[in-house]
Amino acid sequence: MAGGPERDHSHEAELEEQIVELMEEVDRYRTACEDTLQQLDWCIGYFTGCNKRGVARALSANRSAIRRHLLGRPEMATPETHQETAS
Repeated sequence: MAGGPERDHSHEAELEEQIVELMEEVDRYRTACEDTLQQLDWCIGYFTGCNKRGVARALSANRSAIRRHLLGRPEMATPETHQETAS
């Protein structure tokens, strides 16, 4: 079969290129997710500072759920919990 090994090598190279592109896309989404969680942290701290602890607690619970269920990561302390433990 003429060209068989060359075709396989070409197909492998294409697949490897697609994998690299997909990994770059994953990194972009991961960065966007981390940035969003940082913004959520800021909001939690803001609402805590404004004495709107109910809103801060709700956002904190959402943040924990995102970390656990979507990212598969353990919970982290939030500005709200830092504030409460410092009091």
